Amino acid sequence: MAEMELKEVCYSYDGRKNVLKNVNAVFTEGKMYAVLGASGCGKTTLLSLLGGLDVPTGGQILFDGRQIGHSGLAEHRKEHVAFVFQNYNLIDYLTPKENVSLTSKLPPLPVLERVGLTKEECGRNVRKLSGGQQQRVAIARALASDAGVILADEPTGNLDENTAEEVAAVLKECAHQMNKCVVIVTHSNELAKQADVVLRLKKGEVCPDSFPKM
Repeated sequence: MAEMELKEVCYSYDGRKNVLKNVNAVFTEGKMYAVLGASGCGKTTLLSLLGGLDVPTGGQILFDGRQIGHSGLAEHRKEHVAFVFQNYNLIDYLTPKENVSLTSKLPPLPVLERVGLTKEECGRNVRKLSGGQQQRVAIARALASDAGVILADEPTGNLDENTAEEVAAVLKECAHQMNKCVVIVTHSNELAKQADVVLRLKKGEVCPDSFPKM
């Protein structure tokens, strides 16, 4: 079972003021997690640390019991995690099929259809797709990578309410039906309600009302 764990993780930009303070959390496959909190509370920093884009100034980050830096952060990013960004981060002169093919040798169409795109949409230039469709391509690209952990940074931030709900449902399906560990950073209480576990951050610390939803 893929599992990531934060143990007493701290992070500081200047060596004095901690952005994250002694954060402890466990993330397992088959669940969707929402990291919720105000701007500046450390949400995106937490996601960057989980993804091996940065290193903590204190504590440990483990993947299946081993520190992620032991095999190299680049190896961790390549083998274990996939990112979904608010601004989609697609190559905009390619089609959805071509974007997904960059991360996998598997046929791209099945995974794109699984996240709700039609065959016709999969052959369009991504600039001709709606924001919701582009985000589905980004999610499909993450799924095609075979990574066990999907890290999503404000994935519904640029979307209207109805489209945001549809994208949240796709991410939830990634966890529950595809057995991925999905960790979402968000400002949205509505998106957080869809999660199995809510981790609330305030000024870099985990709030006492963080809880697993039954």
